[in-house]
Amino acid sequence: MKKLISVVTPCYNEEAGIAECYEGVRRVFANEVAGYDYEHIFIDNCSQDRTVAILKDIAARDKRVKIIVNARNFGHARSPYHAMLQAGGDAVVPVLADLQTPPSIIPEMIARWEEGFKVVVAVRRASVEGFAGKAMRAAYYALLRRMSKVEQIPNYIGFGLYDRSFMDIARTIYEPVPYFRGLVPEIGFDRAVVEYDQPDRRHGKSRNSIFTLIDLALLALSTYSNAPLRMMSVAGVCIAALSLLAGLIYLVLKLLYWDQIPIGVAPLLIATFFLGAIQLLALGLIGEYVALLLQYARRFPLVVEKERVNFD
Repeated sequence: MKKLISVVTPCYNEEAGIAECYEGVRRVFANEVAGYDYEHIFIDNCSQDRTVAILKDIAARDKRVKIIVNARNFGHARSPYHAMLQAGGDAVVPVLADLQTPPSIIPEMIARWEEGFKVVVAVRRASVEGFAGKAMRAAYYALLRRMSKVEQIPNYIGFGLYDRSFMDIARTIYEPVPYFRGLVPEIGFDRAVVEYDQPDRRHGKSRNSIFTLIDLALLALSTYSNAPLRMMSVAGVCIAALSLLAGLIYLVLKLLYWDQIPIGVAPLLIATFFLGAIQLLALGLIGEYVALLLQYARRFPLVVEKERVNFD
């Protein structure tokens, strides 16, 4: 009996290239890994174009294509993770609809999987990012590695192959806002690494705005590190000590040179604004952790499904 590979593709307004994504995966399994059966699960995050209509037309001709349609847009993290948890294959491979995660390396990942690795991660060897983007990404990973006790994999965006045993463990973990690229090293298992060159985007444009990337970075820090809270505690102690020292020095100088040292409003205003900024930063960090705890407490599902196609 052939092993089943579940390919998972998240979609949002991908009408220009969704058929090309389907064909790219189909060609790989027809020509390069014909010894395996596969299913291609598309999860649509409430697209506003003809993405779902195109997928339904494909699914009517090819029963290996399965579709999940969300009731609304549940974000770039929750929707694909939900689809991966619904996959029934012996291994799961996420592939982006814009083909910037090329299906052509699926055979190499399957080969490493057959060697006994439960997890095969695909890391980008090169990308089309500019210098500023690469520098910011490198700085982000360096900061996260220092702050987190869980290993972080550079240039890894979640593309890879995950054995059924890995996915079974993932199904037991409740992650209301999953940070999958951090969950992989946290769960563990010996893993293989394959490298790929990220191709140019063939259709559409990136929907990862600067705010989305900042949100992702804050999610990673709040989920896998309590270092920001400890840093604010240390900063509070240091500032309190410096304030006490400055106050004592000022008192001594005032007593020694009473008429020469004015009280002054500027130092008081500067100190007030500085301490206020520190307090707001601390409250913001605490708010990130409280919001994450609220997500866990609500136990809201990852997505609410509107429709399924070709699922038995």
